[in-house]
Amino acid sequence: MRKYQKSIRAFSIYSLVGVLLFSCKPRPTQESVKLETTGKPNIIFIYADDWGYEDLGSHGSTFCKTPNLDKMVKEGVDFQNFTVSNPVCSPSRTAVMTGHFPARHSVHGHFATVQSHIKRNMPDWLNPEVVMLPRLLKEAGYKTAHYGKWHLSNTHVADAPSPLDYGYDAYDAFNLPNQLPQMSADSTMTRTLDFIEKNKENPFFVNVWVHATHTPHYPKEKFLAQFSDLDEQQQVYAAVVAEADYNIGLLFNKLKELGLDENTLVIFSSDNGPEITGNEYKKHAEDNSTGPGLGTYYSVGETNGLKGRKRSLYAGGIRVPFIVRWPGVVPAGKVDKTTPLAAVDILPTFVELAGGTLPETYEPDGESLVSIFKGNSYTRQSTIYWQWLFANVNTDFWPGLGIQDGEWKLLINREINRKELYNTNTDWAEQIDLVAQNPGKVKELEAKLDKWLLTLPENPPTNCFSAERGSLTNN
Repeated sequence: MRKYQKSIRAFSIYSLVGVLLFSCKPRPTQESVKLETTGKPNIIFIYADDWGYEDLGSHGSTFCKTPNLDKMVKEGVDFQNFTVSNPVCSPSRTAVMTGHFPARHSVHGHFATVQSHIKRNMPDWLNPEVVMLPRLLKEAGYKTAHYGKWHLSNTHVADAPSPLDYGYDAYDAFNLPNQLPQMSADSTMTRTLDFIEKNKENPFFVNVWVHATHTPHYPKEKFLAQFSDLDEQQQVYAAVVAEADYNIGLLFNKLKELGLDENTLVIFSSDNGPEITGNEYKKHAEDNSTGPGLGTYYSVGETNGLKGRKRSLYAGGIRVPFIVRWPGVVPAGKVDKTTPLAAVDILPTFVELAGGTLPETYEPDGESLVSIFKGNSYTRQSTIYWQWLFANVNTDFWPGLGIQDGEWKLLINREINRKELYNTNTDWAEQIDLVAQNPGKVKELEAKLDKWLLTLPENPPTNCFSAERGSLTNN
């Protein structure tokens, strides 16, 4: 009995010592535990179309309501100095897919007909043989999918590649080559949720490229009814935005239902600024892949005072929402209005998060944002460039070239001998031209821009030419 009591006493002493040692050891923070246990996060990239900077309630919209996106802002980081790489669709999306400025692949404007590509010195589709984001993530062990808009070729090009040739395991899309079936634009989120359900046991990457707010507009009655107090134009636009926001809410509900919410990075952005509002004669529009609907008369997106819209290198055309949410890893409720981020950063960022590797011969134009996503200090090292070959003399649409280096952004049109310089840290809305006060900075940035232009190809790759070119050339 005495021997048994000694054993009990010794066990109690050792237990007490263990408790004391454990209590003195620093306990891991919630974030560090999260980082140790998540492994490969699921990645969902929602890319809206022509969605204006101000087309969110949290960004000050005067008539749109976006409760789910506003909640996403509260639960993540709202980066308010993110810019796309071109003020129209196809080149903007090229930057996301390749991590390169689209001019490197001769994608200067939107993909359309082969004849128009010839006139604009463009390929007939994005080259599938170059380094691609979905292929890199697939090699890192991810299931990959694309749902929604494609527009890395066009319905007018019969022999363009399928999305499967770019590294996707699954897809359903519209604005595809016309030999492929076109999905209904409003089934984008349904197909996305089905894919997530089927792949919940694997790390997955999904591009969710939604139709809103591009024309044709297809407002549904249940959403129109919510905005019966608005005028005709705003009612249609608000209904389209509300449906997109509702679908994003369905996505977050599905992630929580499947227990995936805390291990899924979700990003919402747009491919360029809002479309130019059409006159009353443009109430209707037709699209080869999505069908007839309402036209640009109803395209009344807002920019929160930023100059320019779609097709402009001013902030209103290229600065778009960029909301990042990943519970427990990305800080909640943070707003960053000054750090310059770019669409070319998406590829290196996603590849690092996936534990993948970039090919030795590949040089991204952007840089990984993983550090700033996690709330750490970050200073951009790489320069951001824009080339827009279709500038005109109209107000806000004259810039043809742009460069941002740190806080300085220079816009140029050499054909009309015009330049403007802005400090985006102190002048976020680009209202005060500082060219006259900073001739040295203008000269420095212009020299960097000229050096970059020399690295661009003169012509598109011939392996991205449709067979149709032969008949057009012979004629």
